Amino acid sequence: MMTQREPLLNPVPVSDLRPTQITVGMREVALKRQMIRSQSARKTGAFLGSHMVPVVRGPKKRNYVTDHHHLARALIEEGVRDVLVTVVSDLSGLDKEAFFVVLDNRGWMHPFDENGRRQAYDAIPKTMAELVDDPYRSMAGELRRQGGFAKDTTPFSEFLWADFLRRRITPDAVAKDFDKAMKEALRMSKGKDADYLPGWCGPTTD
Repeated sequence: MMTQREPLLNPVPVSDLRPTQITVGMREVALKRQMIRSQSARKTGAFLGSHMVPVVRGPKKRNYVTDHHHLARALIEEGVRDVLVTVVSDLSGLDKEAFFVVLDNRGWMHPFDENGRRQAYDAIPKTMAELVDDPYRSMAGELRRQGGFAKDTTPFSEFLWADFLRRRITPDAVAKDFDKAMKEALRMSKGKDADYLPGWCGPTTD
């Protein structure tokens, strides 16, 4: 097994990328699609050249994405065929079962469904196009943009925030008035109940 971080010179078809999570926030995907549409093909190419998708090489030399799932899904929906990837680790010598165990234990996988419940490894979709919408993941992304929390290196940190919000704001409230739900989310993000979460930037007494 080799650990490396080298960009592949040959583009990889986006449709061949394998997810390591079950859900995305489709509002987040829509924002990525809007960005792609609003700029020239040349500018999009330059953006993709500086935002290579990190992958772990798995059984049968397949590329399993560890970040940028929203971007990959947006690229598929916008008809972009290829993307450059960065190989974080080559685990292609492992069998599938051992491979998923390693992904899980290294924090390179998030096998939780749109209800925040952990699922078996085989519940993870085989393509980016099959990823399921989790509105709370969209809320977490918007919350970070509004300054509710800071960007953090903790793996899948936005999902931790999504789970925090899922336990406090009802699905009906999110579906009925997203903007109103976001105001409540922003208020909650500054409270002491959220201080255990990555990137928390609420008020302190220091």
